[in-house]
Amino acid sequence: MAFVIKRVYEPAEAGDGYRVLVDRLWPRGVSKERAELDLWDKDVAPSPELRTEWHHAPDRVGDFEHFAARYRAELDEGEAGGALLEIGREHDRVTLLYGARDTQVNHAEVLLGWLAAHGAAVEGD
Repeated sequence: MAFVIKRVYEPAEAGDGYRVLVDRLWPRGVSKERAELDLWDKDVAPSPELRTEWHHAPDRVGDFEHFAARYRAELDEGEAGGALLEIGREHDRVTLLYGARDTQVNHAEVLLGWLAAHGAAVEGD
């Protein structure tokens, strides 16, 4: 099993394997056909409260570590992260799709790190 992340706006590729959208909100301008999803896993995304707080932070890059720590705590406390690990055991490759513009400062990067810390094989984007 290997997890990888990719922006949902990039075209689907045969090598993506099982495609999972890990955003709570549907990405703007992307049709369900174009997304070519196998699963939309809203539960593994940051809580609405955490997402709203981070998106309204005056210094999003500076506040990223605070956001990341809180998001990892949510993953530790909930069941969604474990369910995603189980999906990874069922598929050779799982591509986690996200809509954020910033490819370095986003919740999918945090999620990928959390999965790695919990024994999953991950690949950098």
